[in-house]
Amino acid sequence: MTVGSWPGRRLAALAVGAGLLLVTWQVVAQVPRWPAPLKPPPARRNVHYGPHERNVLDFWRALPDPKSPKRAPLVVFFHGGGFRQGDKSGIPARLLYHCLRSGISVASANYRLSQNAPYPAPMRDGARAIQYLRLHADEFGIDPNRIAASGSSAGAGIALWIGFHDDLADPDSQDPVLRQSSRLVAVGVDGAQSSYDPRFIRSVVGGRAHEHSALKPFLGIPDQDLGTPRAFRVYEDASPITHASAGDPPAILFYSEPDEPLPPDARPGQGIHHPRFGAALKARLEEVGVGCTVRHSSEFPAAEDPDEVMFREMVEFFRMHL
Repeated sequence: MTVGSWPGRRLAALAVGAGLLLVTWQVVAQVPRWPAPLKPPPARRNVHYGPHERNVLDFWRALPDPKSPKRAPLVVFFHGGGFRQGDKSGIPARLLYHCLRSGISVASANYRLSQNAPYPAPMRDGARAIQYLRLHADEFGIDPNRIAASGSSAGAGIALWIGFHDDLADPDSQDPVLRQSSRLVAVGVDGAQSSYDPRFIRSVVGGRAHEHSALKPFLGIPDQDLGTPRAFRVYEDASPITHASAGDPPAILFYSEPDEPLPPDARPGQGIHHPRFGAALKARLEEVGVGCTVRHSSEFPAAEDPDEVMFREMVEFFRMHL
């Protein structure tokens, strides 16, 4: 049988295919695989930190360091979902894994959603979760002076808002939770909006990102008040970048959306996780002397899982500041 015959050509094709499969396998085998670790069950589940049914959190306790007399620091995570959906169970497994193995305890908190309570409810709930955990630091075995926050998308905005807002502690409150400080030591987030002001978004991100369907219910501005000074005050107060000032905690922000101009035919809401949000915040924080790092997934090693790199770097950042 010759190679030019039909059976010969078929065998030759099979041989080439087998060779390609072998080469492909060799290449794939050289790429590290990072399967998401399993989430351990929380040490405490559905802890009520406030009066609303959504005011609940889960808590994971880090193993104590036998070489250190200090209590564990804490990272509090806020889920994403456009302020309209999502749940504390959405905490990324890799964030949880890297925190716990680094001796950092973790809490993941729900908050009121915009269809029931628009701004400032989600941010105030996030701050209350911080205050509750600080009040009960002895019970949770955490250091009340070493608390950081994290979050994804809407939750990232909550974490940034708490981090940059003036301390919400009210020493005259009848509620012992609200007498606690809301201040943080560091903030690390994924896909954050540094502003919810449609005017800012239109100017900085461009396209139709400012038309995202989650913005209007989150801001809670009636149609008849759009474009009024009242609306502008809400836009600005809801935006983390408005509150940035000297003495705020350092931040690290991660983005995976392309770092390039939006196309002329961009869809409404496209670009709502654009890296320009991070660049604008970094510029503002540098003006007031606060450290800020913005990382894009395109900068990560090609052979590594971007989520693994992101959460590994984020927790390294927390370790440095906690």
